[in-house]
Amino acid sequence: MDFSDDPPRSLARPWPVAAPFVERRTAGDGDIDEFGHVNNVRYVAWALEVAWAHSQSLGLGFDDYRRLGVGCVVWRHEFDYVAPVIAGQTIDVGTWIAENDGRARMLRAFEMRDAESGRTVLRGQTRFVTVDMTSGRPVRMPPEFVSAYAPTI
Repeated sequence: MDFSDDPPRSLARPWPVAAPFVERRTAGDGDIDEFGHVNNVRYVAWALEVAWAHSQSLGLGFDDYRRLGVGCVVWRHEFDYVAPVIAGQTIDVGTWIAENDGRARMLRAFEMRDAESGRTVLRGQTRFVTVDMTSGRPVRMPPEFVSAYAPTI
């Protein structure tokens, strides 16, 4: 019998939302720090890579940001590192829009899970603010942002 905390994939709990955007990452030797596990900044990089891929899948690539003259920039990251990830381990990085005030602020949620067991290794969120691409000052979201970045239910 297996008495570990890692449930079989079939018993892993569902994602917090019905349809998160998910991409897979595998930890390489360059991701590992002196503690022998993935360095915390690498998780942040994975989150932002997948956030950008999700944005593009919603129809908002950087060319669209330039055309609109408005972009989303990070205001604050909050990550809870639940379990270490080692070299060779494959992780499913899930993200979704959790909140959007329709004005200038948006909250994107993240969850990272071991691809084999389904065990959560990270939970987090990033708050974004929309800014004018020229001045860098906060501005109101264009309608394209409000509709594309609608919260996932």
